[in-house]
Amino acid sequence: MAVQNISESVYVGMCLKIGTPQQVASRRDIVDSREMLINNEMLNKPITGMLSGSRREGFRLSGSDTDYMYWPNNHRVIWDFSQCQFYITQEHALILCDSSESPPGFTLLWLPLERTSHGVMSACVRMNGGFYISSSKYREVTCSLVMPGSSPHGPCGSGSYGNVEYDTAHCFVSDFWPPSASSWIGRCHSWPPPHVVNDIIRNGCHFVAIGHKLGNHTDNEWRISFSQAEYKLVCSMNHTQFLTYGLLKLFLKEIINKGLRDEDKLLCSYHMKTTVFWAIQQNALPRWCPQNLMDGFWVCFKLLLKWVYEGVCPNFFIPENNMFLSNIYGEAQKALFTRLYRLYENGLALLLHSPSISSYITNVLCNPRLTICTDEHTLISEVEVDEDIFGEIYEKNAIGNIDLHTCEIYLHRVEQLLGLPLTQYHIVMLQKLTATILQCTAFILHSMYTYTGSNKQLYIVDKVACRLVKLSAKFGFVSNMLYTALYYYKTFRYRDALSVIDIIKVKLAQPYLMYRSHVDRERYIEAVGGQSLSTKMRQAVAQDIKLDNEIFYINELIPEQQSSEQNNEPALYIPPHVLLYMLELLCSRHVDTMRAQRALDDLQVLVHHDQGQSVPVELIDVELRDISWEILGICQQITGNLQAALYSYHQSLRQYPHNKIQTATRQRIQDLHL
Repeated sequence: MAVQNISESVYVGMCLKIGTPQQVASRRDIVDSREMLINNEMLNKPITGMLSGSRREGFRLSGSDTDYMYWPNNHRVIWDFSQCQFYITQEHALILCDSSESPPGFTLLWLPLERTSHGVMSACVRMNGGFYISSSKYREVTCSLVMPGSSPHGPCGSGSYGNVEYDTAHCFVSDFWPPSASSWIGRCHSWPPPHVVNDIIRNGCHFVAIGHKLGNHTDNEWRISFSQAEYKLVCSMNHTQFLTYGLLKLFLKEIINKGLRDEDKLLCSYHMKTTVFWAIQQNALPRWCPQNLMDGFWVCFKLLLKWVYEGVCPNFFIPENNMFLSNIYGEAQKALFTRLYRLYENGLALLLHSPSISSYITNVLCNPRLTICTDEHTLISEVEVDEDIFGEIYEKNAIGNIDLHTCEIYLHRVEQLLGLPLTQYHIVMLQKLTATILQCTAFILHSMYTYTGSNKQLYIVDKVACRLVKLSAKFGFVSNMLYTALYYYKTFRYRDALSVIDIIKVKLAQPYLMYRSHVDRERYIEAVGGQSLSTKMRQAVAQDIKLDNEIFYINELIPEQQSSEQNNEPALYIPPHVLLYMLELLCSRHVDTMRAQRALDDLQVLVHHDQGQSVPVELIDVELRDISWEILGICQQITGNLQAALYSYHQSLRQYPHNKIQTATRQRIQDLHL
């Protein structure tokens, strides 16, 4: 009974740490919605990109990298020449696998026709009388292709984007399931279910640019990657199985690898995932449920211990591929086994060393009769779930390089997707993406036709753009109305802009408004509790304003956008109240100078964080103080208070450079000194 109580308590802790079934499902669906939109065949993109790894699976653990995979759309890998019949060779460069000299799970990639892109050709080497794509050369060619400034890290280009570390793996894709993994199909009797197996096989596999350390062609070999298949397997887990996987990840990070240098960490998260896959498929536990979470963990730990003892970790898809072969052997293997066995001897008490889990175990040990509820709706409130969902939507609301034709294709794609069976998370994400597309279209249209010289044409375009930007405000967050005010200011409709600003002020002042994690929970539930995510987003949620750096919105912020873009940032992010007061000041200068002064005063109070004023302190986020001080300085400079502006610009330089606008700030300071 004690172990069952501990299992239930740890299950609760893991739900709070990793997410409830609803939270995990929403994260996956939100990512899927965006990728269904941007990976659109009608766009004829040269490469396809996909979020992979733990974030794709639904984890949001602090310190985890964000992993991406990219592959060229005009190349396909085949396993034998009979598969050529499925392709038009004028459209696809075909690459043939040659696994004859490679360890299981690895292969050479041969270009039989020597016809490919310049980038791929520059990574080729001549071997055995033919051209082969060298994995090491390909890594060099592609390392900084998507993210400039990346450095090599295994098969990936690695770096940081803001405060998030990323890994980008450039690979090739095959539409066919590897013959070397055919035995996996025959093993799938109980798990995963047949429809998942068929879906996995139908989607083939990838090849990432890294060779086997002990292979004959280490610099030229490629590893077969089952990343898409693994994602589908993780999605087919029940929540207890998923949390067991999460518990193993924490066990690895907080206990096994704690205090070790990177080069001394022999076990990785992929080994943990593999143990869960094998444990589920082998029916090592008759029933995976909250009451036996610890049994599931223990089954996986014992399997891992057995593998380390034997020095064999069989890849889930190609068991002949021993994933311990290159680094867990000899003295290192013995030392690792000894370390793990000592942990094993401690029993479940070993988890008391995990800061994420220990309190949930001690709670039960100190209160043996404690009754624990594992119902997800009791564990976490509706407000907390909504915070998570809307934060995900905001983070994933990016549509990449845009032009008018792309926006048109995106809207057509949204229309197609709405005809599919979708979850509520798919729908609300597509709704927000639609708002973004409409808003971008409006500003792109205006910039395209402003200088044509045709008043009639400009009038028609302006009318369309105006309708689009107003329509976008009906789909997005409450704060999306600020784009309408931006458009009115840009087109000299100052009174119209101020009318919209008055409406936004009322909406942003509602006591139930959710802005990031700032919300009065009781009032939020009173106002929109139980309503659809779509309704909540439109009526009760605000987020920071994103100004895409490919579009110039207003002249006053062009230097900041240019500076941000030069530093590889895709957009400026501005707190809604900061932009609101800026626009109020800019518009009021033309119609009501007293109101302009009040707007400047309100902005000053907000940025300086004066306590006890009408604007709550928490409405401005620490991360965005660089742009907030900058905007205050711009407004002060516009109104002639140059000394105050100088102070604000210097303050902007002292903040965390979230928007990377320092170049613009320094130029503004220099201009003030002239």
